[in-house]
Amino acid sequence: MELKQLEYFMAVCRELHFTRAAEKLGIAQPSLSQQIRLLEHEIGTPLFDRIGKRTVITEAGRTLQHHGFNVFHELSQARAAISELQGLQRGTLKIGALLTVVNYLLPPTVIEFHRTYPNVELSVLGLRTGDIYEGLLQNELDLGIVYMPMMHDDLETIPLYTDSLILAAPIDHPLAMEPYVSLAILKETPSVLLPSSYFIRQFLNEKCRELDFTVHPVMEMTTLESIIQMVRKGVGVTVLPKAYLDYIDHPHIRAIPIHDPVLTTQIGIVYRKNKYLCAASRVFMEQLVSACMK
Repeated sequence: MELKQLEYFMAVCRELHFTRAAEKLGIAQPSLSQQIRLLEHEIGTPLFDRIGKRTVITEAGRTLQHHGFNVFHELSQARAAISELQGLQRGTLKIGALLTVVNYLLPPTVIEFHRTYPNVELSVLGLRTGDIYEGLLQNELDLGIVYMPMMHDDLETIPLYTDSLILAAPIDHPLAMEPYVSLAILKETPSVLLPSSYFIRQFLNEKCRELDFTVHPVMEMTTLESIIQMVRKGVGVTVLPKAYLDYIDHPHIRAIPIHDPVLTTQIGIVYRKNKYLCAASRVFMEQLVSACMK
């Protein structure tokens, strides 16, 4: 089995579509199909079922995919260890961070890190919590900044800080004059929220269920900037992290504490337990922890 064939196989597993996988790999689709057929011939069993236009991984394919993750994980470990011999004079560092913290939490650390180690290629991606976990487990990310608690046997976390969720309303909204509100206000007040695939919304939904109601926003949007714009225009109120609202300090939006119940979340760093932590990862984590302690 050639490593290139395994790489092609893993690409098809990710896309479950030969044409898309070929495009991602930068090769022709017939060449990809031929390599997968050669791999199946060598293994002696089909790795994919072609059902109409759908591509489905067989049981043998899932077994190979599992071991494929381990193969490429070990290769990335070897590269990291070799790069370590050259210290922080080169290398890459990929970080997946919550959309809510990309703007206000990371910039100081990112700027300091880049200024000190300009030859390390640093990538910071704003992602959902689930996408960060997946990226770490598939070795596509080195570090993640996520909401905690985090429950996974292969991942380790380092707490950074605790934040609270608060209500944001237009400055001319009736609630804007209140010193604090109850979460139950969402039963009767139009709201604009993140979709249910986002951790904050899932957390919010759970707290609303504990108060025996389900929140029904008039609009769902996937970016914080667009939500703030809708709140500004009077479409509805929203619930977002206090640190984010403090950071943007919008002159036409009032941030109102929620006291019944108080909604607190914890932000932390997450990384894969058995992944070799290169010098770049360790230094970045140390700088971020230090920045959060100031």
